[in-house]
Amino acid sequence: MRTISFVSAFALAVATAAVPATAQAPLNPSAAAGVHTDLPRVAHPSHYTISITPDAKALTFTGTSSVDLEVTEATPALTLHALDLKITSATLTPAGGAAMPVTVTMDEKRQTATFTATAPLAPGKYRLDTSYSGIINTQANGLFALDYPDKVTGKEVRGLFTQFEAPDARRFAPMFDEPIYKATFDLSATVPATQMAVSNMPIAKEEPLAGGLKRVTFGTSPKMSSYLLFFGLGDWERMTKEAMPGVQAGIVAPKGSGEQARFALDELAPLIPYYSEYFGQPYPLPKIDNIAAPGQSQFFSAMENWGAILTFERILLNDPAITSAAARQNIVTTQAHEVAHQWFGNLVTMAWWEDLWLNEGFASWMETKATAHFHPDWFPLLERVNGRDAAMGLDGFKTTHPIVQEIKTVDETNQAFDAITYQKGEAVISMLEAFAGENVWRDGLRAYMRDHKFGNTRSKDLWQAIEKAGAPGLTAIATDFTTKPGIPLVKVTGMTCKKGVATLNLEQSEFSVDRKDEVAAKPQQWKVPLIVSAGAGEPVRTILDGGKATVTVNGCGPIVINAGQLGYYRSLYSPKMLESLKKAMPTLQPVDQMGLIADNLALSSSGYQPYGPAFDLLAAIPGNANPVVLANAFGDFVGAWRVLDKDPAAQKKLYGKVASTYKPRLMALGFEPKAGEPLRDSDLRSTLIAGFGTMGDADVVAEARRRFAMLASNPKALDGPLKTTWLNIVARNATKADWEAIKGMAAASNSAVERQFLYTLLGRPADAALAKAARELALTDAPGKTTSAAMIVASAGLHPDETYDFALANREKIESLVDAQSRVTFIAGLGSQSNDPAMIEKLKAFKATVPAEASRPVDRVIGVLTEKARTRPLFVKGLTDWQNGKGK
Repeated sequence: MRTISFVSAFALAVATAAVPATAQAPLNPSAAAGVHTDLPRVAHPSHYTISITPDAKALTFTGTSSVDLEVTEATPALTLHALDLKITSATLTPAGGAAMPVTVTMDEKRQTATFTATAPLAPGKYRLDTSYSGIINTQANGLFALDYPDKVTGKEVRGLFTQFEAPDARRFAPMFDEPIYKATFDLSATVPATQMAVSNMPIAKEEPLAGGLKRVTFGTSPKMSSYLLFFGLGDWERMTKEAMPGVQAGIVAPKGSGEQARFALDELAPLIPYYSEYFGQPYPLPKIDNIAAPGQSQFFSAMENWGAILTFERILLNDPAITSAAARQNIVTTQAHEVAHQWFGNLVTMAWWEDLWLNEGFASWMETKATAHFHPDWFPLLERVNGRDAAMGLDGFKTTHPIVQEIKTVDETNQAFDAITYQKGEAVISMLEAFAGENVWRDGLRAYMRDHKFGNTRSKDLWQAIEKAGAPGLTAIATDFTTKPGIPLVKVTGMTCKKGVATLNLEQSEFSVDRKDEVAAKPQQWKVPLIVSAGAGEPVRTILDGGKATVTVNGCGPIVINAGQLGYYRSLYSPKMLESLKKAMPTLQPVDQMGLIADNLALSSSGYQPYGPAFDLLAAIPGNANPVVLANAFGDFVGAWRVLDKDPAAQKKLYGKVASTYKPRLMALGFEPKAGEPLRDSDLRSTLIAGFGTMGDADVVAEARRRFAMLASNPKALDGPLKTTWLNIVARNATKADWEAIKGMAAASNSAVERQFLYTLLGRPADAALAKAARELALTDAPGKTTSAAMIVASAGLHPDETYDFALANREKIESLVDAQSRVTFIAGLGSQSNDPAMIEKLKAFKATVPAEASRPVDRVIGVLTEKARTRPLFVKGLTDWQNGKGK
């Protein structure tokens, strides 16, 4: 997870080509030892036949379902998952026998339906037939609706989509709704004749019906988990091209999107042959669609439904009027992530949610690898440093969890979609690939895919495949980093240099943000793969095992003990080594520049060293640095500037220092995009304008106001990749008249993406009264069901305390604006920017109102705020001392 209208009703030439059953690995989920389940392990499905009739206007649907299943041991009843369904009839038919009635018992808390026959069921094959009705949600759970303006007429229209991960297929039909219960699916739908219906497989048959309706039947799906099923319906169009022989790629988008789909399509199609070759398994479906959903979610941005990816429109369609350079990059990386899932997650699926990282960590890693292959000039490998640091931002707290974690409930499943699963997963995979070597690693993955396709796995299956391919010792390292929470800390305890050879004494401890002394006294131990370099010399690779190691490397400096930043650990250097690194900073590899800054800021913030060395490294980044490095360093300085909000004189002094390095780069780039310029230069321009706007730079703020004023005579004056950048600056400094003007622009826009963005801007003003007005507007129908939550989040940026209090006071309304799986996370997150210690007590009171298994997001925010209350004054003092030449 990370997401056109068919212009005619024709079925693809390969529409009826079902995936051969002979290619699918046999599996008996009823006897899956050691794999958690919410259901009795007495039966498993082989095939579903589902037919639905949605009533989009009434937000309801009716359906029938037939489940071919096998009972593997005698049982009085069958239990399937079902949620928000009203089952009106049910029968059970044994193979070769007559249908028999069953009694249906619903359990809302367990989200199940139990079907009890008049006599115990003997082992054998059966068919369970049900008729039922369900609801169409207005948030992304189960079958859901999105309302949006038609791009041509401006009239409000409605599209239907499904979102089944985590376990929400049970809202669509009674199912064995767990990953291990794989089956094939036949889906049909009765829909308006003028609309396009989309599912995992191409249309196999279309039949006209009375009353302006048609029945659409899709081809039989491959064997897959229930959460990968998809259905969509709307006034759409579809742009296509061949991805590889026998596979058609398509972008499905609202009518009127036209060429906005071209960029995504051109990026989508080459991914299919690239991944097919890399994984050694051809893409097994006849088509790969990416469906643009004109809305948003606070929980996810895209979903990897097999053959029918769902992506929110703002990160799929390229609208020249508003799509920024960063958004164009996001279109590419999001598609790379979701298409990687077609193999890692769909073809081979984790057995249970505890191994979710096998889906998400690998898709994140492959996303970066594919982007580096197709767009090396974007420097995507540098983003792994940011991803690793984001993961460590969670992993350093006591509220962390291992990559492979125990999951038993729906709430625990939903909470597993975090930076540990995604970014730590990617970082650990990158480290393991470096340990094994790229070729051995790929060979192991190919064997893993070959041996487990159409089946389910656990982490150990992957490690065994990689080791067998030629990476002895990998399982022990992988087990350490996936089953132990936390972050290794590698310290240099001594260094000598003789005759051009450096000898390093290294010690492994554990890094922690909020338990520094505790973990230092009794640190966990990992087997840590190290890559150590000295200047331009050949790096040395070794394993730090048992807590201590001595490493020799040719050259005496500058020495980097995590060269290439492929290791998942914090690096603590001696003051003398840091001084050497500071001097060498402009000439180090960009990835090491980013990693050293990230490590040292974290080490200083957590009390492992003074702040001076970290700020020295940050300041040593030159103004002509790699654009990704420069953007990150600039962002760190802007963040530091914001922390000095109680000391305007210190803010002014820091701004002057930052401007002396970064303003010339902005002036060289200019305020206007240049045709054909590198995407990263375009993105850097936006980053610099935004940051200087935040710091109140007179030139930038004046330019933003000048451009905004032009809209009065020319509504398209701001169109282009910087539109969102300039408008964000205006919104932050908005007057009442500015706010009303943005509100009017939002209401008048025929673009769902632009409308969502403009309404969200209304929550950004520094003016408290305007932010309050935005929060109140968010509770009306004007912004749209999936936009209001974004307005609330925007308000929390500068007004976290007021926004949190508002959310609690209107909790029922607020929760209705958010996906069911993210409600606790959403409300707790609104308080995360607070600097008031009272927020901690408010969050503790909120925690008492949520189920214990859903409380981890609240604990995380409490942990962050508790630590911020302790460290913020120290950060301010450290930064001020550094500015004044003290605190080295």
